[in-house]
Amino acid sequence: VKRVIFYRLTDATRNVFESVIVPKLKASLSSSLSHYLPLAGKLVWEQLDPKPSIIFSPNDAVSFTVAESTADFSSLSGNLPFFSIELYPLVPELSVSDESASAVSFQVTLFPNQGFCIGVNVHHAVLDGKTTTMFLKSWARKCKEEEAAHTSLPQDLTPFYDRAVIKSPRDLDTEVLNVWHSLAKMFSGGKEPENPKSLKLLPSGEVGTDVTRYTLSLTREDVEKLRERLKRESSVSSLATKELRLSTFVVVFSYAWTALIKAKGGDQERLVGYGFAVDCRSLMDPPVPSTYFGNCISACFKTPIKAETFMSEEGFLAAATLVSDSVEALDESVAWKTPELLEAFATIPPGALLLSVSGSTRFGVYGLDFGWGRPEKVVVVSIDQSEAISMAESRDGNGGVEVGFS
Repeated sequence: VKRVIFYRLTDATRNVFESVIVPKLKASLSSSLSHYLPLAGKLVWEQLDPKPSIIFSPNDAVSFTVAESTADFSSLSGNLPFFSIELYPLVPELSVSDESASAVSFQVTLFPNQGFCIGVNVHHAVLDGKTTTMFLKSWARKCKEEEAAHTSLPQDLTPFYDRAVIKSPRDLDTEVLNVWHSLAKMFSGGKEPENPKSLKLLPSGEVGTDVTRYTLSLTREDVEKLRERLKRESSVSSLATKELRLSTFVVVFSYAWTALIKAKGGDQERLVGYGFAVDCRSLMDPPVPSTYFGNCISACFKTPIKAETFMSEEGFLAAATLVSDSVEALDESVAWKTPELLEAFATIPPGALLLSVSGSTRFGVYGLDFGWGRPEKVVVVSIDQSEAISMAESRDGNGGVEVGFS
C-alpha cells in the first residue's frame, strides 16, 4: 500500500530541508522504530518452514530516501484532476525478493519553497491500515515533541504484540496458504510456480500515462443530505425491507459505487460488485485490543450483480441497501473466512467492475502533524492498481469525507 503525505511550507528551502527537516524526521523515525521493531525487520519464508515469519533485531534499519522534485506541489496536493503517474517518483520502492521482503520504506521529497512530502510504502502481509496509521502518528508525535527514544508512547499508540489473543477455531494458516498457492498457480497460467514460497508480490498492471486522479470533497452537510435522501427513498420503496444502517461509510461508499457504474455506462447486463476491508479487532469475542500490531483485517465481497440494478433512479438506494446489509451482517465469523474469500475472489468474472476502498475516515490521517502543521493532502497512490477509491476524513475536521478516484 502506497501513500504520500503532503506538507505545505513556503520556508522549505534546500538549506532548511537538509539541515532541519530531514535530520528531525530521521531522528524521530529511529526513535519511533524502537517501539515498532518488527517494521525494521524482514518478512522471510525459509524453505523448511510451513509459513512466513517476521525476523527482526534491535540493529535492523529501514530504507529512508531523500529526494527533490520540480513538480507542481499545488497540483499534486489539490483536488483538481492530474496525471497519476506524477505521484510515483514520490513513493519509495519496497525491497521484495523470493527470499525476503521489507515491511516498510520511506521517502521524503522537497518541493523547494513550496513544501515537502513523505512517501510511505508498506507490505500488507505485515501490517494493515490501522497499524500503519498508529506508527505514523507515533512518528509524528516523536518528531513534533522531539521526544527521546526511551520516552514511552501513550497507550493508544503503543503496539500490542501478543498473538495468543487471536484464537482461530481451525488451522487457518494452512488453509490460507493452500488457497494462496492455488492462486499463484492460476496467475502462472495453470503451471506450478517456480518457487511456491516466493515472497514476491502479485504482478500489477502498468499505470497508463493518461490515467488521471481527482478528489471529491463531501462536507458534513453533503453527507447528511445523501443520508436523508436515502431515508426518504427507502420509506416509499420496496427495495428496503428494513431500516438501513446509514453510517457515513455506507452512504459515501454506496454513492461513489453508483456514480462510477453510471459514469462508465455501457451494457446494463454487465456484471459489477464491491468489496471492502473489515477490521476484525472489535468483532472478535473477546475483542482484540485496538492497538494489536499486524494485519487484523478480513474482507466483505458482493458479486456478481447486473449493472442495470444501479443505473436506474433507485440505483443509489439499491447500492445502499446491499452495502448496509453487508455491514449489518458482520460478526466474528468474517475473521475466519479468509480462505473462502480468496477462493471467491478467483471466480470474479473477467471484466466485472469490482469496486474496493482503501483507507478509512476513522484513521485520522489529517492529524499527522510532524511539527510543520497538518497535512495539506494525504493521497493513497495504490488505488491506481485496481478499481478502487480511497476514503479519508476531511482536512478541516468538520465531519466531511474526501473520496479519491483514479
